[in-house]
Amino acid sequence: MPKKKAIIRKPSAGVEKFGTALVSDVRVLILAAREDLGRAVNAGLTLLYWEIGSRVRRDVLGEKRAGYGKQIVHTLSGQLEVEFGKGFGEKNLRRMVQFAEAFPDAAIVAALLRQFGWTHFTILIPIADPLKREFYAEMCRMEGWNTRTLRAKIDSMLYERTALSKKPEALIRQELKSLRAEDRMTPDLVFRDPYILDFLGLKDTYAEKDLEAAILREMEGFILEMGTGFAFVTRQKRMTIDEEDHHLDLLFYHRSLRRLVAIELKLGDFKAAYKGQMELYLAWLNRHERKEGEEKPIGLILCAGKKAETIELLDLEKDGIRVASYWTEILPKAQLQQKLHEAVLRARARIGDTPDGPSQLS
Repeated sequence: MPKKKAIIRKPSAGVEKFGTALVSDVRVLILAAREDLGRAVNAGLTLLYWEIGSRVRRDVLGEKRAGYGKQIVHTLSGQLEVEFGKGFGEKNLRRMVQFAEAFPDAAIVAALLRQFGWTHFTILIPIADPLKREFYAEMCRMEGWNTRTLRAKIDSMLYERTALSKKPEALIRQELKSLRAEDRMTPDLVFRDPYILDFLGLKDTYAEKDLEAAILREMEGFILEMGTGFAFVTRQKRMTIDEEDHHLDLLFYHRSLRRLVAIELKLGDFKAAYKGQMELYLAWLNRHERKEGEEKPIGLILCAGKKAETIELLDLEKDGIRVASYWTEILPKAQLQQKLHEAVLRARARIGDTPDGPSQLS
């Protein structure tokens, strides 16, 4: 028998007129529903993993017998794997127990699940220092990092580069608690030291204007390194004081801090005279540029090198001034880790709150 020809209905004029928009709108609805469903499934599975880990952990802790934990996980995983598949094998079951150990508070897990997938948690679980792990969890939540960005932030040792990591542990704990409860960012969370500016491509000898030009050319990368919340305002901001012109290198605004951020670029080591210059700029900005509802402007002096005692004696932070070094070349990870660990030790030694050792950076 001859095959029947497919009947192709020609759309009416009305469908032709509105069909494209209709198809587009319906596609958006379907894709959005799929995405929501995927997130819901991911959140449901992650919560299930936490509940399993928490339940196993309670049983193990209740026994308090050496080797019992390994025995129960091995036995349980063997039974679960037969019925539910490889996803509940011994390795994954141990990860679930580690998940419950790293995040014992169900309320915190539930809050993070609004933005986190299981992969986020698997990246955070191996971090040994609880304060460091909490820092990354809260910053990831606040700034909406995907898993790739989270890994990059950890690899670049962001926590060790913040001013927060150099504070006493009690203050770190309190600041992270405020961040979790109130979504309140502070300068200690926002500013870091050093800033890694290897993407600028600066080699050997260069002038301040070359540094500024490279930042302007690579502004997207510079803002990524500065952190979420920074918005570029202008370069070479002119300030006329007593009929004399002064020029600030870079002016930014930080949305979470609700304040202007004045940045000065310096090639050499920090000098005490830089404080007076920045104080003048901040006073002018406070008088002429600060809007109603904003906090006082804050200054950041970026130098090729720092002099710790000079900076400490000047007590710059009380005047709203931060000093940080910048690196135009990234060190190998082992050297970076050692250098930042030493910086944390020195900072905490000055305030009498020395960490226990290198494990703090693991």
